[in-house]
Amino acid sequence: MTNLSIKTVMAALLAGSLAATAGMPAFAKADGGSSNPAKFQQFVEKRVDKALNGTDATQDQKKQIVGILQAAFTDLKPLHALRTENRAAMRAALEAPTIDPAKIEQIRAAQMKIADDSSKRFTKALTDAGNVLNANQRQAFFKTWSERDHGPRKG
Repeated sequence: MTNLSIKTVMAALLAGSLAATAGMPAFAKADGGSSNPAKFQQFVEKRVDKALNGTDATQDQKKQIVGILQAAFTDLKPLHALRTENRAAMRAALEAPTIDPAKIEQIRAAQMKIADDSSKRFTKALTDAGNVLNANQRQAFFKTWSERDHGPRKG
């Protein structure tokens, strides 16, 4: 197995986690079930409204951004489920009577691919959302969007 620095591993895990958890708590439950679609719509709309509060963004721009983000979260849901399965597989591999380094590396590599795919999809959504806005709106949106004041972070 390749020796990676703890900083490299943590950076990769953080990048994937940020992408996958940006909106997933509102969209996926621990048991894999969906939350109420209407509540999810309200959650995304509320986040977008808050992020664009104080700007001259139109209702049409807000609707476009909500649609972009909802599509991204829908696309990310299967990746969230894969991440959950991979965590269970890694735990089982590490708790096995005999450690299989090749299997652990395979699971780790799969987890990093999921994180990368999640990051790419969410970055595309944010880029698409940013392209709907002018420069001032975009700066205000991303400043507020990146603030995590909607409750304590879990996990």
